[in-house]
Amino acid sequence: PGWLLSPAGRPYLDSIVHKNQRRVFGLLERPALPPALAVPTVTYKLFLAGRSGVGKTALVAWLGGTPAPPAHHETLGIEATTLFWPAKPRGSGRPVLFQLQLWD
Repeated sequence: PGWLLSPAGRPYLDSIVHKNQRRVFGLLERPALPPALAVPTVTYKLFLAGRSGVGKTALVAWLGGTPAPPAHHETLGIEATTLFWPAKPRGSGRPVLFQLQLWD
């Protein structure tokens, strides 16, 4: 669980965080890692559906490290947010970069 804060995981964390906030990436962007730290990327698309006002947009904002909207407004259409999260799965000696495409 503390791998990201260890010396081995710190470069991966630094690639997704800027000034103590999570960096925002577009749909075609990804974190820049030195060639020596290149890792496979595993992509997941997560579609959030539900009733209006239940907190789907607030959840995406919280996961992305951005402030939630202060007032409720209905999301028109679909908002796509791309999050990257480095992890080192148990039993694996190599880190993986998860790319989560959240569709709200």
